[in-house]
Amino acid sequence: MLSESRARDLAADALGFIAADPELVTALLDVSGLQPGDLRKAAAKPEFGLFLLDFILQDDRRVLAFAADRAVPPEAVLQAREWLIHGGDGRDG
Repeated sequence: MLSESRARDLAADALGFIAADPELVTALLDVSGLQPGDLRKAAAKPEFGLFLLDFILQDDRRVLAFAADRAVPPEAVLQAREWLIHGGDGRDG
């Protein structure tokens, strides 16, 4: 299981990963209903990291690309999401 700091780091890294790919930015904006100018404000909210991980987890290709970019196993993305939801106690949904 990931540590709290690693889970939070992965969530924070998700925005940079998405921002580097215009297609992902467009998809994120479509899914979230945000405008490009709203991203900075949204990123300041703690729950936005969880939203970004959920967005990445919606597509296996995104998961694999993000995991490769961050040099972590793909499972770490889901583990980070679970940590942010449950505080690392291992409970499911």
